[in-house]
Amino acid sequence: MPVGPVFQQKKFRPTSYQGSIGAWYRRTLYHHPFALFGLPFLVTMVAGSFFLTPATALRYEKHDRKVKQMTKEEELGIGKDRRKVDITEEYYRLAAKDLDSWEQQRVKRLPGEDDGTVSTRSLVSRNNEQIDVADVN
Repeated sequence: MPVGPVFQQKKFRPTSYQGSIGAWYRRTLYHHPFALFGLPFLVTMVAGSFFLTPATALRYEKHDRKVKQMTKEEELGIGKDRRKVDITEEYYRLAAKDLDSWEQQRVKRLPGEDDGTVSTRSLVSRNNEQIDVADVN
């Protein structure tokens, strides 16, 4: 047996609430939840997408103005002040050089870098035999 007073199942709403828009919305929302809640939500999402499209386009256009793709000439720093290349002129310029008197020079290696030369006193053959460098020369 309950000890205290029994409360009503209905919430208390004043008489001014009965004729308001809120009361109408609450009554009809119970019977048609998608039409009064889901549909306005979906319409808001779709309309927002259409209204935000131009703003997004402006954002990307502004970014494209800042970052533009460079051509090969701009990358190499070649401007309008470059000299014209004439194939015959280049031929005669290279023909005037002395290409026969040159000497091969070895590039200096960094300390600890392998220079590709054999500097050990003994080599190992394919049969794992020790070969003296003096015997090879």
